[in-house]
Amino acid sequence: MFPHERSLVKRLENSPFALIGVNSDGSKDEIKEKNEKQKITWRSFWNGPDGTGGPISKEWRVRLWPTLFLIDHEGVIRRKFVGSPDENVLDEAIDELVAKISKK
Repeated sequence: MFPHERSLVKRLENSPFALIGVNSDGSKDEIKEKNEKQKITWRSFWNGPDGTGGPISKEWRVRLWPTLFLIDHEGVIRRKFVGSPDENVLDEAIDELVAKISKK
């Protein structure tokens, strides 16, 4: 997914769009190293030492990975994708929401 996420961040860099990740792997140091290696430029939070059982995934009721939430500018969850969505489906959903926000 990282190549697609990088392309989204680049394509939408001047739009009302932010990509935020939650990482359930290893330690903070391991994640920092992985993010540098994978060229992750967006914010990514650590889910804690319990990995997939950490506080963020518990609070958001994430049971499968990846799980993606499409959240609008008011904090409303507009779409939830469990598993890797088709890139075109994801792009269309994001583009539609960005267009609505941009018109305001």
